[in-house]
Amino acid sequence: MSLAQSFNQQFINGQWINGSSNKIVTNTNPYTHQHIDDIQGASQQDVDAAYQAAQSAFKSWQKTTVSERQALIERIIAAITQHRESLVDWLINEAGSSRLKANIEVDAALKISQASLKYANAVNEVIDLKPAHEGQVSQVFHKALGVITVISPWNFPFHLSMRSVIPAIALGNTIVLKPASDTPVTGGLIIAKIFELANAPAGVLNVIVGAGSEIGDYVVEHDTSKFISFTGSTQIGKRVAEKAMSARRIKRVGLELGGNAPLVILDDADLDLAVNLTVMGRFLHQGQICMSTNRVIIDEKIYDQYLEKLRPALANIKVGDPANEETLVGPIINNQQTHNLRRIIQQAQNEGASLFFDGGIEGNLVGSHVFVNVEPDFAVAKEESFGPVLPILKARDEAHALELANDTEFGLSSAVCTSNHDRGVKFALGIEAGMSHINEISVADHPNAPFGGEKNSGLGRFNDQWIVEEYTTTHWVTAQK
Repeated sequence: MSLAQSFNQQFINGQWINGSSNKIVTNTNPYTHQHIDDIQGASQQDVDAAYQAAQSAFKSWQKTTVSERQALIERIIAAITQHRESLVDWLINEAGSSRLKANIEVDAALKISQASLKYANAVNEVIDLKPAHEGQVSQVFHKALGVITVISPWNFPFHLSMRSVIPAIALGNTIVLKPASDTPVTGGLIIAKIFELANAPAGVLNVIVGAGSEIGDYVVEHDTSKFISFTGSTQIGKRVAEKAMSARRIKRVGLELGGNAPLVILDDADLDLAVNLTVMGRFLHQGQICMSTNRVIIDEKIYDQYLEKLRPALANIKVGDPANEETLVGPIINNQQTHNLRRIIQQAQNEGASLFFDGGIEGNLVGSHVFVNVEPDFAVAKEESFGPVLPILKARDEAHALELANDTEFGLSSAVCTSNHDRGVKFALGIEAGMSHINEISVADHPNAPFGGEKNSGLGRFNDQWIVEEYTTTHWVTAQK
């Protein structure tokens, strides 16, 4: 068995079956526009079957030993490692990932899988509390939550699915996974194949591919689900939260949503470093990353020198075939996203921003577009463009830079460039965001660090002790001796 095969079926209760919807999910290479496959979509009846399989599997999976759950994860890690090159090729062909980004993504999935091995112990840990009175025993237990729904995006489809799936099964939960329609394989079906190669028990992971208009709300509202892990846009995330709260059975939600990450360059910054942070922080994976640097905010005292160094760096960015080792900017995921980027670029010019660098547009290849003379109320500074478009804002001083950094509805990631560590930490803590990085790019996700945002960037945290709390139920028990 291998990953070099067609993926055109659903994966429910350990079986590959045809979907029963009359809608087809067409899978297309965003760079070549070559047809990859057609998938018969899942219907609501298929969703019911997936949840039934997950619920049935949960009854036994939650009772497995720590070593049994760890052994499955070890086999999954082995399968990913063995088939790494096939995974990279799939990410290039289906998600438009550059080879650099695809390898980063597989590495990230391996790291969270490795880290999840220790999570398996969490459901066995008992916390002894100070009793309220003599003769009482007061204890806290963590138990597996149940069936967890994972709705994953198309930008980092493999990692962002695995980031939810692997910790959940480590803790004794079972999964219904709905990947994005643009990346049904790398976000879901290839993970099902990996579970199959690892001899996972039937029903522990179920993958359903279908139109959001047909099964999207149904997946979220389904009574069997205990937790909705959603990664995607703020607009859809709000709908997910609303549906989860209004369902007959209220369920927990974890939302990793949009961002408008600032890179703030203070007046003592190393400008060569600042330029490197700009290029990698904005243009890695075409800027299609929620943590991507969406704005540069720079002190006016070093503004001109920074722009002088930035222009040649922009000219050296390789745009084109994502399979090429030197490519940094590959294709935008689909025509709709490309059309939206055209709108953003035109609107910025209409509002009075000046196009400092024009990388051109050819099909779904959108080169870097960098704007100066940008006011903070321009749409290009307010919206998450999710593409290689970058506004540069001028700050009068440090206080004004912080004001500009916080002038957004989002609060996911951020970055600060300065030669003074203490100054950088103080500034970072003033930013209203879940994550800040000093002299590093705004894109980061470590398996031992809390990942999540503030304001309209989401709810909850991924990774380590934070995801253990999300994916378990806390049960307080007292007893009188």
